[in-house]
Amino acid sequence: MRITARAKAETRDRILSVAGRLFRERGFAATSTRDLAREAGIAAGTLFNYFPSKEALGAAILAEGLARGEETFLAEQRGDESLEELLFAHIAAGLRALQDCRGFAGEVLEAALGLFQTSGPDTDELRLRHLAIVNELLLRDGEHPEPGVVTLHLYWSLYLGVLAFWARDDSPRQEDTLAVLDESMKLFVSSL
Repeated sequence: MRITARAKAETRDRILSVAGRLFRERGFAATSTRDLAREAGIAAGTLFNYFPSKEALGAAILAEGLARGEETFLAEQRGDESLEELLFAHIAAGLRALQDCRGFAGEVLEAALGLFQTSGPDTDELRLRHLAIVNELLLRDGEHPEPGVVTLHLYWSLYLGVLAFWARDDSPRQEDTLAVLDESMKLFVSSL
């Protein structure tokens, strides 16, 4: 039996929806791939036709949230913001979009995006899409040289640090994260 592209997309979406719900309810570590497959109504092995690992599945959920945050960020720009304000707003929009994933985001981020992790299709897509916007903001600013690999790596390291802090921040409305984000972007912009 041949599966259509539409059926594949629907199955992928169902897996993502089920995984998001189970990760929020049970936690990332406590949710097995067998649980995910059963709840999604697919065979256990079929899950791996869509995602090579549970970590890749978690990264895809976060990538979707971050994509929503990026859409919001791009729609809300006024045009008169400084580079520092734009970088702050870009990350803050992503964090707001991930708010419902906060309970399991730290585990996924560590497993899928940690500084010492190998990359994969979902994590590469997340990183490349995010850095493309940052690169565009840096070029648009025009006050700094074209960003190179070292500049973007420095930014990505600071970004991962902010994400790690946010995932564990228990301050009201994650106000401490906003302070860390603000200082991180000041540090980054001053390094240019």
